[in-house]
Amino acid sequence: MTLTKKKPKSEAVTFPLSVFETADTKEDLEDWLLSQNPKFIKKMRKARQEDIHGNGKDWQVLKEELCIE
Repeated sequence: MTLTKKKPKSEAVTFPLSVFETADTKEDLEDWLLSQNPKFIKKMRKARQEDIHGNGKDWQVLKEELCIE
């Protein structure tokens, strides 16, 4: 019996040229990718609605949970 290693799939990410040309940092490209992700947009809309209705978490509590000073 012989074992063979499978090659990992390579994935390509494409950006419109205008986005690539105007991005100053890698974070700008990441932000653009997030803005194109329907799951992320849905989560952000849900969080916004929770905030509007007063169901969001208090900033001080959140900072403690995430160990942020």
